[in-house]
Amino acid sequence: MRPGLTVGQRLALIRSLRESEPRRSTQVRSDINVTPLVDVALVLLMIFMVVTPLLASGVAVDLPLTTHHSQSPDDGKDIIVSITADKRIYVGAKHVSSPEELVKAVATERLRLPHGGIFLKGDARVPYGPVREAMQALRESNIEDVILATDDATKVK
Repeated sequence: MRPGLTVGQRLALIRSLRESEPRRSTQVRSDINVTPLVDVALVLLMIFMVVTPLLASGVAVDLPLTTHHSQSPDDGKDIIVSITADKRIYVGAKHVSSPEELVKAVATERLRLPHGGIFLKGDARVPYGPVREAMQALRESNIEDVILATDDATKVK
């Protein structure tokens, strides 16, 4: 403000400054702010990427590769028997110490999942003997629907 202006001149100057500013619209904007939507989508994607590998049943083993591979999705209705490279046997995530305990654990799981198949996941580095012993113990207890799990060799390159 300039010194020496009268009150009327000052008011006129303020009014002219107000009128020269563009008026803000008071209408509602219907634009979508995409940034929060993208943030939520990325967080959900990261959650699914972290959780999805944990949904697979059993203990993680490196399966042998085969060219004629038929894969069925893990729907949680199957009993997973895993034999790790250090010859440890697991039913689901529970460790069993012998083939006899394996039969008991599979029989218990059969009560919970009567129509589930049995997938035997033997690590590719484990000798054939422990896998065969597990299969023999299951066979002697009248469990015949044992499927050997493998990975597809054509996809791993």
